[in-house]
Amino acid sequence: MGVATAPSAPAAPQHRTAPGRAHWLRVARETADDLATDAVTREQAGKVPFDEVSRLREAGLLALLVPAGQGGGGADWSTAYAVIREIAAADGAIAQLLGCHYFLGWSTRSLTEPGRAALIERQAVAEGWCWGGGLARREPPLTLTGTAQGYVLDGCQSYASGVLVADRIAVRAVRSDTGEPLAVVVDPADRRVRTDGDTGAFGQRLAAGGAVEFDSVPLAPQDVLGSLSADEDVLSPALALASPVGRLLSVQLLLGMTEGVLAEAREYRRGAGHAPWHPAWPAGSSQDPHTLTAYGELTVLARSASALAGQALTAVEGALAHGADLSYDECAEASVLVAVAEAAASRAAQESTTRALDVIGARSASARLGFDRFWRNARAHTLHEPVSHRLRDVGDYFLNGAHPPFVLPA
Repeated sequence: MGVATAPSAPAAPQHRTAPGRAHWLRVARETADDLATDAVTREQAGKVPFDEVSRLREAGLLALLVPAGQGGGGADWSTAYAVIREIAAADGAIAQLLGCHYFLGWSTRSLTEPGRAALIERQAVAEGWCWGGGLARREPPLTLTGTAQGYVLDGCQSYASGVLVADRIAVRAVRSDTGEPLAVVVDPADRRVRTDGDTGAFGQRLAAGGAVEFDSVPLAPQDVLGSLSADEDVLSPALALASPVGRLLSVQLLLGMTEGVLAEAREYRRGAGHAPWHPAWPAGSSQDPHTLTAYGELTVLARSASALAGQALTAVEGALAHGADLSYDECAEASVLVAVAEAAASRAAQESTTRALDVIGARSASARLGFDRFWRNARAHTLHEPVSHRLRDVGDYFLNGAHPPFVLPA
């Protein structure tokens, strides 16, 4: 496969007790509150989010999923999902950036040999790395060509999350001789790596996404993490689990956006709103039937999607607990439940971020209030992660028992 044998694992560090889930949820709420105070002005300015990444780093959230033994937060995926959802309610773009970071950082552990993964994670914590990039299939693919010293990487991705602020970029590349897809790690400080921000984006402006070009970037053998082949001779059920694990991040991101816009619309209406359909209803009235119906319908959508996300999380947690004993059938069941949750969360986010504007009324058109950012962020994300293919996978599984394909989040 061309993946180098990793160096021996470093000496075991001294015992370190990781903070519990309650600690990280408190940190996430405090960080979300901090981000919410200037969310509108930051989103409208659209600057590269170096300051926001610093806030995440100082809060310890970048190291959340790294094992405590490597100096990290020692949290599990359930906690990471809850953190993403909390952050997304305040700032969907920063939540996307953080979710991408979590998935790519965790992927180094799932794709490569334990000794090499431990070295990467320890360095990541020590230097406060933020990961960017993406491992999804791209056309045209990046090309990895063997050399006497290792490899060179060539090609361009038109969009990858987090690359404008990344300390390391993880991407998918195809070996020029065998066609095998591999995950590789690149230091963006190399002058042969060029990034270009997506300045024309109408949503997720602060996700630090953009194009990234690799011009004969030299890579050492240890920079190649492992295979991304979907061939079951190469892809074990445990590795295939990376697909639902990563896509469940998208679910939590969309649920956070949904909850965020509904909470802000409610608070606005209570404080300064008015009934847009009937002038007889006083400002802030809780008796406007149109408003009550709209909030009722959107609450049902949000809670239904949340319940399905809970089922998917239970399945993913169970699959992760099986480890190497996970079967293909168990992995498929988890993947299908995540796909169901994706469809529900996508619908909830798109309807809530649209109809909340109707509930608020004409004042929602004010750029000063910034309610439009929720719709733009949710729509931009669902364009990158469309659910039509996931619905087809659910139908194929239900009718024919077909296992969903190995599809990593974009």
